[in-house]
Amino acid sequence: MIGMIMFAVALFMLMLGFPVAFTFGGLALFFGVFAQGMDLFAFMPYRIMSVMQNTVLMAVPLFIFMGVVLQRTRLAEQLLTSMGRLFGGLPGGLAISTILVGALLAASTGVVGASVVAMGLISLPVMLAHNYDKRLAAGTICAAGTLGQIVPPSIILIILGDVLGLPVGDLFKAAVGPGMVLIGLYIVYILIMTRFKPETAPAMPEDSSISRKKEVMNALLAIIPPLALIVIVLGSIFTGIATPTESSALGGIGAIVLAIIYRQFSFQMVWGASKDTVKVTAMVFAILVGATAFSMVFSYTGGDYLLEEWMLALPGEKWGFIILAMLVIMVLGFFIDFVEISFIIVPILAPVAEALGINMLWFAILIAMNLQTSFLTPPFGFSLFYLRGVAPPEVRTIDIYKGVLPFILLQVFVLALIVIFPEWFGMSSSY
Repeated sequence: MIGMIMFAVALFMLMLGFPVAFTFGGLALFFGVFAQGMDLFAFMPYRIMSVMQNTVLMAVPLFIFMGVVLQRTRLAEQLLTSMGRLFGGLPGGLAISTILVGALLAASTGVVGASVVAMGLISLPVMLAHNYDKRLAAGTICAAGTLGQIVPPSIILIILGDVLGLPVGDLFKAAVGPGMVLIGLYIVYILIMTRFKPETAPAMPEDSSISRKKEVMNALLAIIPPLALIVIVLGSIFTGIATPTESSALGGIGAIVLAIIYRQFSFQMVWGASKDTVKVTAMVFAILVGATAFSMVFSYTGGDYLLEEWMLALPGEKWGFIILAMLVIMVLGFFIDFVEISFIIVPILAPVAEALGINMLWFAILIAMNLQTSFLTPPFGFSLFYLRGVAPPEVRTIDIYKGVLPFILLQVFVLALIVIFPEWFGMSSSY
């Protein structure tokens, strides 16, 4: 039971707010020495070296760099301005524009925090100025910003590919369908809301100083450069021309080219983006090293066998396991980050899924969709905190919480669709 006790203590300490990497590493050292002595850690350097030599994980800092550079090019501001003018004449047009821009930012940057903050600073004041309901405005921005979790190239899909031993390109392909369905449902929800409650999202008055043709041209000029980058990066993966790691390098170069096109390039900008990339990458890899030590001790103390035996005995076999796994990930997502869940919970669940004959590609997409929901769920949803940090005082925290609830339900609905009808998304639930 040492492994199970260690697991419970880790969750408790994470919920108290202890640093993730040091929690995993410290508990691994304490329980490992207690169980088998220091000899247990003789293989730890080799495990760390295998992490450092993993070419799949090289895509993580490169995609992060691409996203940070694009965030510094004022890409979000130009997209929101152009799309807002294009759809603003419709009831709910600003909210629809925010969803579409969120989808483009997700596919071109994949950085949730940057997307939510950018749209919170640019789109939220405009929606409030046009008498949008505060809850709808806040919920739309948070939901649009978190699309970067499921729409490729997504950092979580790269991590899941490494943890589950799946080709990242296959994960990217499999995530396109669920991502598009989710975006479509967000837009349908806004259209339905404005149909029955038009006062929640009134149309913008037309700007007579600019023609409709000019508005369309401005929107196209804002959309085409990032769209071209998306096509190049994802297209090179889907066609087999480049691996995800190679395409991430291509994306970094493409981001620099876009910075030059938008006249935002400077060596100071590149230096700042590089520092931000190092900070995020160091955080991810520190957690990965701590999680590696944690999972090693958990396995050596027999915790994985005990948990696997218990889960294989669940009623309903495969479906009982899927329901329990999704519930556990969703509940943990209320309190801890997707990185910790990916490195600690997923490796524990993966052997059970394989033993039950579950299609691991389908299982990975379920986890990714579930982890996206964790960004929106109170009390610790990261997107809620990102928006709270930049929202004006009249938007209360309770407004943000209430605003995201319909979008959480939509995400759970899509998750249920993938569980029940995997063939709709080109997948199968079994091998």
